[in-house]
Amino acid sequence: MQAYGPGFARVYNLKWATYATQLAPLIREFYETQQGEQADKHMLDLCCGAGHFAKLFLQQGYEVTGIDLSESMLYYARENNATYLELDKAEFVCADASDFSIEKHFDLVTSTYDSLNHLESEQKLFDCFECVAQVNDGQFIFDLNTRAGLRHWSNIQIDDSDRDIILIRRGFYDEANGRALMKITGFSRRPDGLYEDFEETVYNTAYDLKRVKEALHDVGYRNVHFARMRDLATPLSDPEKEGRVFVVASKES
Repeated sequence: MQAYGPGFARVYNLKWATYATQLAPLIREFYETQQGEQADKHMLDLCCGAGHFAKLFLQQGYEVTGIDLSESMLYYARENNATYLELDKAEFVCADASDFSIEKHFDLVTSTYDSLNHLESEQKLFDCFECVAQVNDGQFIFDLNTRAGLRHWSNIQIDDSDRDIILIRRGFYDEANGRALMKITGFSRRPDGLYEDFEETVYNTAYDLKRVKEALHDVGYRNVHFARMRDLATPLSDPEKEGRVFVVASKES
């Protein structure tokens, strides 16, 4: 699985917290509505990145373990959640999402911002499901870019709206192999006023959603459906038409 370097991790921490801010309340409300008074506030955040998503749950009384392969990302996750680390409410671990083992168990496991698309093959995704199933007693909620969504990666975008961070994104989607890449280059202003350049190539794998659902059933999730971000409770009739879908898997009948 891909591990981001220090330059990109710094920009990610500064620029891309908005998605977590929008999404965390929706997942928390859905989970707590489903579980009612039985909601267990122990959560595993898979591919936790800079810890923005985890922090929004920690602020609501959850205990969170975050996993990420990038030590550069984990540096910011620990910095952003230092208070909760001191209170022993948070833990951030360097590990691969497709090959990890934790002694704890969690009623809620999340993975967001299409992180699981970064796994390099369908088999790696299924390996991830097996790892999650070993530590998850309740719900597993994650999002995926679909083939329809990844087709839009084939373009060039320049973002100079922020004087402190300038980004150039060049994307390509290989339809035949179901693989997409986006090369992100740019400059970010350091605290001393000088600019630092960085470059990162982000890879995504497109998965057959029918096989995703079957694989989740195989590892013990009884109920699995695909939904939109703002309506996690309603199954989609044709998820492959969406650009991004949320996968809601539960071990409860």
